[in-house]
Amino acid sequence: MTDDKWEDDIDVEDEGEEESVAMTYDIATYPSDYTLSGISQMWADGDISIPNYQREFVWSIKQSSLLIDSFLCGLPVPPVFFYIDEKNRNLVIDGQQRILSVVFFMEGYFGKESTHGKRQVFRLSGLGEKSLYENKKFVELSESDQRKLKQSVLRAVNIRQLNPIGESTSAYHIFERLNTGGTPLKPQEIRNCVFMGKFSEQLKEANNDRNWRKIVGKLLIDKHQKDVELLLRIFSLVGADDKYEKPMREFLNNSMKRNESGETKKVKKFFEAFHKVTEEVVSVLGEKPFHLRGPLNVSALDSVMCVLIESSKSLKRSGLKDRYSSLIKDSDFTSSTSINTTDAKTLQQRFAVVRKHLLAKQQ
Repeated sequence: MTDDKWEDDIDVEDEGEEESVAMTYDIATYPSDYTLSGISQMWADGDISIPNYQREFVWSIKQSSLLIDSFLCGLPVPPVFFYIDEKNRNLVIDGQQRILSVVFFMEGYFGKESTHGKRQVFRLSGLGEKSLYENKKFVELSESDQRKLKQSVLRAVNIRQLNPIGESTSAYHIFERLNTGGTPLKPQEIRNCVFMGKFSEQLKEANNDRNWRKIVGKLLIDKHQKDVELLLRIFSLVGADDKYEKPMREFLNNSMKRNESGETKKVKKFFEAFHKVTEEVVSVLGEKPFHLRGPLNVSALDSVMCVLIESSKSLKRSGLKDRYSSLIKDSDFTSSTSINTTDAKTLQQRFAVVRKHLLAKQQ
């Protein structure tokens, strides 16, 4: 029997289903025809970005070879989908395998480096003995075929948000709807795709904090980044519970968008306090203090952690354990961490009762 702290899925108390987002966007969708040499150059220049959420390149050399053969033979190839962000980056929504197959073949090497620093030479394979291109590298193609391949066209469907300006969370919803692969992405995995600034990396780094791991009750990182989403939720609600509006998912999207650069005052203040507060919580309240009824109670976690972070410079450690014990016995706290926990009124009531117990009784 394994200890559940070694499992990589965080067991959280169910908060129920949230309603869909009622928002209207002005979206431009238009095609672009890129030559394969253009695609290869855009990749080299960093103008095409495959977000770090994305799964690794998984095509076999035969699959990639068949794609290249299709271009050489003039057969149709499905389009790729780009989301054009505010910095004019082409974020790949769909088409990673096709784009990288083209890039790899023109580079001459298949896939990434091995752990020994070596790369496999890309020779077309699996095309059949009668193929003119079987076992050929790009540089071994005739000059005519090299030109034909470089001038072959891959169509891209470009998606750009026009309005609302400065609130480009439509990328999240587009990704959510087009993400129909075998293992659909979870919300935080999608956020890491479309909000790719420094803040995303800061959250993942803070997620390794040893005391934070004790608070969520899992030594291993959650494979779907639920723990990172919990961190984002705490960050987003610090000093902002009175501004919160449902649904929680869109509230978190907007927060991650606003702080994408990782350079805002809120980001700096939060991470200055975060490590201190997690250490205090584990030291005073012990491990897994928010597992009130078995699984981790997210609403208890968000309210208590936010209040402690907001007051980190003035909070009295003495008596904190007793004040917390009093809090979790409060019927208002129990109800606001049990039912409709992401409703704005319930959330604000929860934060108020936490402040009443943890701050008002300090000496």
